[in-house]
Amino acid sequence: MIDLKLLRASPDLVRSALARRGDASVTKLLDELEALDIRRRALTGQLDQLKAERNEFAKADAQLVKQHGKLSPEVVEQRRQHGQRITALEHELRNIESVLDAKALFVPNPPLPEVPDGDARRNKVMRTWGEAAPVGGPPHWEIAEQLGLVDFVRGAKLAGSGFPVFVGHGARLVRALINFMLDLHAREHGYVEVEPPFLVRREIMQGTGQLPKFEADAYRTDPDDLFLIPTAEVPVTNLLRDEVVDGATLPRGYVAYTPCFRREAGAAGKDTRGLLRVHQFDKVELVRFSRAAESAAEHERLTDHAEEVLRRLALPYRVVLLAAGDLGFASAKTYDLEVWAPGVGAWLECSSSSTFTDFQARRANIRCRPQPGGKVEFVHTLNASGVALPRTIAALLETHRQPDGAVVLPPALVPYAGTDRLAPAGGG
Repeated sequence: MIDLKLLRASPDLVRSALARRGDASVTKLLDELEALDIRRRALTGQLDQLKAERNEFAKADAQLVKQHGKLSPEVVEQRRQHGQRITALEHELRNIESVLDAKALFVPNPPLPEVPDGDARRNKVMRTWGEAAPVGGPPHWEIAEQLGLVDFVRGAKLAGSGFPVFVGHGARLVRALINFMLDLHAREHGYVEVEPPFLVRREIMQGTGQLPKFEADAYRTDPDDLFLIPTAEVPVTNLLRDEVVDGATLPRGYVAYTPCFRREAGAAGKDTRGLLRVHQFDKVELVRFSRAAESAAEHERLTDHAEEVLRRLALPYRVVLLAAGDLGFASAKTYDLEVWAPGVGAWLECSSSSTFTDFQARRANIRCRPQPGGKVEFVHTLNASGVALPRTIAALLETHRQPDGAVVLPPALVPYAGTDRLAPAGGG
């Protein structure tokens, strides 16, 4: 959530930062917030004055009663009208605060200064790893079907398009990737592994920025008003909701595997073949909490942890810094990790590593006390996919496919998969 105190103190700074996102509707929203904030402060001042007068009246009335035994009808009426005025202004103030809080939830996070201006065309490739193979070879969906790893037809029969069924060695490959990544991050990178609920309450979705703006993209249950999580970021970030943590315990990191559910996947029929855009997919998520001073370094560390997955899978990739107009709603800065898939001839995003500064922490009320007895402050939250499976699997099949049609698995995955080679039935 945007810091309304910052908007009040430095409106031009906030407006210029948010204008970099290229969303004209945000300017109108800021106008509304500033007008509401001005009215709120005016009401607060009036109420403070009226309540101070009420206290003075109480002292004077006590003397009048002591002198005359009671208050005159005129004084009683004056006090009644004064009380009604306070009640009316308190009611207006509550309404103003309710509208202000609701509208503030639609304001995105201002981009950090180092984020490039412009839309996705201004995204900047920061570095690459590995040698990208020439474009060519069958796409991953053909490889998967030839090897009997995925059944797209039966998946569609069960739930519609965008819900693949992994079968046999395909299902084992999914499980192998999940266990490999969880072990890597927990044992070598120091994350605490958690298994969170896959359904969460409305305020939990709101805490990380999915609601209210993107409610139409979420799967919601009725009548209990729970949401299927679009990412483990949602429940894991909210683990510390409404808490004041010891600053000495920061930074801290959590890792979780969950399925993810996204209604908007495959919108407009783009890239809907195979595993490129699906409504349900598996992902290992990394979430970090830090103090503001450590946030930038933590973002680089987090990104490297996600990159290590791709390096150990021997998958060429690149790290892309997103431009302001391509940032997610809650993000202040994002690196996309794009893995190369020669069969479809494209760089596929398999991880987004983002810092949210104190934006999510304000929404979820996550604070820390830097020193015993010190003033509390909002933490900074960060997360990255470590990594998402569908496009990683697509790249793995297309990159490591052999001339005989088999797919050779990288050494890091072999102990988890129980084999070093995925071959067609009766082959290899």
